[in-house]
Amino acid sequence: MGLLGRAAGVAVAGITVALCAALAAPSQAEEAVSAASVPYTQHAATAPILSAAATQDAIAELPKTGAVESDLPAPVAMHAIATIEPTPLQTEEPRQESRSLSELVADHATAEVEDSELECLAIAVYYEAKSEPLTGQLAVAEVILNRAQSGRFPTTICGVVKQRGQFSFVQGGRLPAVARGSAHWRTAVAISRIAQGGLSESSASSALYFHARRVSPGWRLTRVGIVGNHVFYR
Repeated sequence: MGLLGRAAGVAVAGITVALCAALAAPSQAEEAVSAASVPYTQHAATAPILSAAATQDAIAELPKTGAVESDLPAPVAMHAIATIEPTPLQTEEPRQESRSLSELVADHATAEVEDSELECLAIAVYYEAKSEPLTGQLAVAEVILNRAQSGRFPTTICGVVKQRGQFSFVQGGRLPAVARGSAHWRTAVAISRIAQGGLSESSASSALYFHARRVSPGWRLTRVGIVGNHVFYR
């Protein structure tokens, strides 16, 4: 065989080997199908084991395409980490401690009254209980407020206080003057504010009647309790 014939034979053999290799190798499409696909949920499940340093290294390996960082697609691991970011703990607001009656009186003590209803209540507390402990003064104020709301007495505080035959300090439906510069008056105003605002309650907060302990009227009523020098009923 001549030189030309041997060259042609070698070329044909080479073409045959290349063709066989091409037929034996899988196509790119076949490789994509045969490759094991990992769903996003599995990435998300495994993403928490990635450390922050590993994530930063992965970002550093991204190709420099000239795009700004926000234009680059976020890796699946970054999405997974974002979904498990811990929610900030909700802290409870500190509860305000209940203030004592004496503290409330100190906060509200004043000689000024805003309206006639508060004035009538304060005058009643002043004359009926100014020498009583604070709880006793509050109980007296509560009786007057309870009467005004009961439907069995006048519907206003002044109407309750001025009702005939109910309070001995009331003469002819008129209220007496008080020493408005005294500490007793300021305390009576404070007690009246506290009672109206429901800021504190006495142990006789449901009472509708009271009398001094030194007397025994023989009432057939339910006794609520004794506060200071008064006995309270409903």
